[in-house]
Amino acid sequence: LKMYFVKPKTKRSKRFLDNRAAKLTENVKGAIIMKGGNTSQTITQTLKDIYSLKKPNAVLYKKKNITRPFEDSTSLEFFSKKSDCSLFLFGSHNKKRPNNLIFGRMFDFHVLDMIELGVEKYVSLADIKVSKCPEGTKPMLVFAGEAFDTDVEHKRLKSLLIDFFRGPTVSAVRLAGLEHILHFTAVDGRIYMRSYRSLLKKSGCRTPRIELEEMGPSLDLILRRTHLASDDLYKLAHKQPKALKPKKKKNISHDAFGTKFGRVHMQKQDLSKLHTRKMKGLKKRRAVTEEQNTPAPIVES
Repeated sequence: LKMYFVKPKTKRSKRFLDNRAAKLTENVKGAIIMKGGNTSQTITQTLKDIYSLKKPNAVLYKKKNITRPFEDSTSLEFFSKKSDCSLFLFGSHNKKRPNNLIFGRMFDFHVLDMIELGVEKYVSLADIKVSKCPEGTKPMLVFAGEAFDTDVEHKRLKSLLIDFFRGPTVSAVRLAGLEHILHFTAVDGRIYMRSYRSLLKKSGCRTPRIELEEMGPSLDLILRRTHLASDDLYKLAHKQPKALKPKKKKNISHDAFGTKFGRVHMQKQDLSKLHTRKMKGLKKRRAVTEEQNTPAPIVES
């Protein structure tokens, strides 16, 4: 079997191929957002609002795509490879499954997980008349509800939503940049998605008082079909290259707060040979003590 490699002819094509090549630290995960053959006004507006939250790491396809991801995912895999995106959101609407959203992710440009959610209630960004967060703001994700920790499907949905909305990995953050909060609540078989903007108010001390203001979009979702990867494939998708794994250092540990502790091994000390500081005061006191303890001589008459 012969393999052929095409060398880039221009600097632009070389940059393009370098960007697509495998890396130790991968690029920020992008998402393709597309709608099916039949959609409703609710789904169209939902896709636009989620795209505005995900920008600039998202591609919105405005044309209709006649495909059914649970039956044939080749179309999604093609667009994923074309756009170099490992996440996707597909919206559709029909009589059997009205106002339908499918969140999914790829591994090696093949579908890894897909979870179908139905929109029962929706409030758009435009309906809530408040100021919004700037484009590209990294959100804080909050998950509430016992189902996210106990149920297998909800656990995978939590992992998928974190992948979808987490944004770029950063080394440091500033307090003023923590202004967008996405809150997901799982109660009674439904998932409630709310989007808030945090406001820093004066508190009379150094730490500001924080208030939350809902800015939209607001979604009431119900879980429908799922397509989950097998445990072996899921484990393979999480595998890290050896170069990225931190090297273990002997006798060094960290606590829950990140404090570094070191253990030093020493030989057993012989305290009899320990040299202590000699003080003149102690010598005089010792001489007086010895005189007092010396018995008086016996004089014979």
